[in-house]
Amino acid sequence: MGRAPTSQLIHGDCREVLSKLPEGSVSCCITDPPYNYEFIGREWDHTEITRRLDRIQNSTTLVKNIPYGSGLAGGIRNERWYERNRENILEYRRWCGEWGRGLLRVCKPGAVVAVFNSTRTSAHVQVALEDAGFYARDCLVYRRHAGIPKGLNLEKKLSKMGDKQATKWRGWHTCFRNEWEAIVVLQKPLINNYMQTVEQTGLGPFKTIRADGSFQSNILEGYSKGDDEEFDEHCTIKPLVLMKKLIEFFVPPGAQHTVLDPFAGSGSTLVAAEELGYPSIGIEIEGRYVELARRRLAQVGRRRSESLFADVG
Repeated sequence: MGRAPTSQLIHGDCREVLSKLPEGSVSCCITDPPYNYEFIGREWDHTEITRRLDRIQNSTTLVKNIPYGSGLAGGIRNERWYERNRENILEYRRWCGEWGRGLLRVCKPGAVVAVFNSTRTSAHVQVALEDAGFYARDCLVYRRHAGIPKGLNLEKKLSKMGDKQATKWRGWHTCFRNEWEAIVVLQKPLINNYMQTVEQTGLGPFKTIRADGSFQSNILEGYSKGDDEEFDEHCTIKPLVLMKKLIEFFVPPGAQHTVLDPFAGSGSTLVAAEELGYPSIGIEIEGRYVELARRRLAQVGRRRSESLFADVG
C-alpha cells in the first residue's frame, strides 16, 4: 500500500482560505499568481483566460501560451491613458497586499516566499509583500527557451503608412525580446538570527551549494516541461523540474515542512512537493484547474503505488 496523500487542495479565494489556515504552519510558499494583465474589473477565471487566449490565436507576434492582457497596451498615450495604467498597477499592488498579509500569518519565521511575476510588475509584488511584513531577499531570473517582441516595429509601421523615410528607423522597436520571468524571493523575518531560527523552525538558509561544490546562480535556465506537461487546459504551466528545484533551494528535508501554493493552477507546486516527499497545501479559485491539479496528484499517487508494488514483488 502506498503512502497516504499529503497534498491538500482547496477550491476558493486564497484571501479567504488563508484566514482559516493555522498560524505559523507553512514552511515555504512557491506560487505563480495572475500577472498584472488588465487587472481592474476582471475576474481571473477560465472564462477570462479563454477570452484573452482567443485574441492571439491568429497573431504572429505574441507568444501563444501567454494570455494577451492589457487593453491599456493600445490607444493614444494621453494623460488619461497613463492615469489608467497607474490605477491598474496600484490596484494590483493592493490585491497582492491582501493575500500577502494572510500569507505572512500562516508562514513560520524564516519561511521563504518565491513568487513568479512579469518583468514589468515584479517590483510591485515585492513592495506589496514587503508592506505585508516580509523581507526582500533576491530576484531570481527564470530564463525561458525563447521570447518574441510584443511591441511596435517602427520601420514596418512607417512603411505601411507610406513614409519614404521609414528605413531611417531600421532596428528601432518599442521593447526588448522578453525571454525571462522574475521570481521575487522574500522571507518572513527571522527569530533574532539564523541560528535561533534554524533551531526553532528548521528554516532560514538556502541550499545554494551544489553537489559539485559550485555556488548556485540566481539565473535559472535549462528547465523544460516534460511530455506529460504539454497540455492546453492551463495556459501558464511552469516546468515541474523547475518547481522541484525551487523547493530544494528553500525547504530542508523533513515531512514537518509544508509547502503552500495559494494560486495552485494546474498543481505543479503540489506535484513537485509530493514527489519530493513534502506535505503541501494548494488553493485555487478556478474549478477547472482544481480538477486538473487533482488528476495530476492522483497520477503521482498511482506511480508511487506501482513503484512500491514492484519493489515488494
